[in-house]
Amino acid sequence: MRYIVMKTDDIRTNLATEQYLMNSGKLQPPFMLFYIEKPCIIVGRNQNTLEEINQKYCDEKGITITRRLSGGGAMYQDLGNLCFSFVVEADKQKFGDFKALVQPVVSALHAMGVTGAEVTGRNDIVIDGKKFSGNAMYSRNGKTFSHGTLMFDVNTDSVANALHVAKDKIESKGIKSVRSRVTNVKPYVDKQYQKMDTYQFRDELIKKIWHVADIKDAQQYAYELTKEDQLGIQAIEQRLYKNWDWVYGKSPEFTIKKRKHFAGGTIDARFLIEKGKIKDLKIYGDFFGPSDVAEVQTALIGIEYAPEQIVQALDKLDLSKYFVGISADDVKELLAYQH
Repeated sequence: MRYIVMKTDDIRTNLATEQYLMNSGKLQPPFMLFYIEKPCIIVGRNQNTLEEINQKYCDEKGITITRRLSGGGAMYQDLGNLCFSFVVEADKQKFGDFKALVQPVVSALHAMGVTGAEVTGRNDIVIDGKKFSGNAMYSRNGKTFSHGTLMFDVNTDSVANALHVAKDKIESKGIKSVRSRVTNVKPYVDKQYQKMDTYQFRDELIKKIWHVADIKDAQQYAYELTKEDQLGIQAIEQRLYKNWDWVYGKSPEFTIKKRKHFAGGTIDARFLIEKGKIKDLKIYGDFFGPSDVAEVQTALIGIEYAPEQIVQALDKLDLSKYFVGISADDVKELLAYQH
């Protein structure tokens, strides 16, 4: 079995690499990919992106958002997380049998002292009842890939903040994530591995899977991307993983309610979002203003449901004409960011 260690920390590039290698024929299955990413969230193929993420927190912290080809729930990753992928022939792997596919990883963890690690439920690896690995699977053109996470030393506060959304505010038909108790695996490895960083953890995992004593001895199994590969990967990255329409526009139709009481009155806004854009908007409340609030609604209908787009549209209006006693910044904060 061959493997690739990704040199980029951008989730979008790495997902594009998976897809390219799966379909290009340049590398024959089975093979594995390993990658470590800067803070990001990857939502499942059938999810409503905005229902899964705290957009304002993600914007403030520079967290990359993208959508993957496979199903399942939203996952947060940062440089304390190790991702791994398997690409295999579809006829040699029962779809949905995560336990069999991730066994080499589980065995490697056992060899590093994490003897309590086990596959449970549909697609999780847990220890002491806490999840530290989630996996998702996708099959096309005779090949199946399964990608998973290993929380080695992840900032768990960021997991909670980045994925926290008030569920009573949004209603959609998107597949919802099931939140589980999570843990890092680092506290469970043997003492000799306790001081490792994520990159050293990756190399140790590779050594255990390929049964070598030195990472240099595993190099014979490594694959290096060519210039042709990189151009093919870049094309996929631009077409999908960096494309707003794919990340947000593919979300199912949903409604969102935003309501807040100010000294100048209450604003209650009801959005209908379709293909990532504001299809309809009604603003209710007991606020006052000399101009008809329908003009605000009209200004927002048809634009992308994205904070920067909403703010840009509102900046063209004199909001004091519609919401007397409520600051323009408060109105923009409510309509653009609050979930």
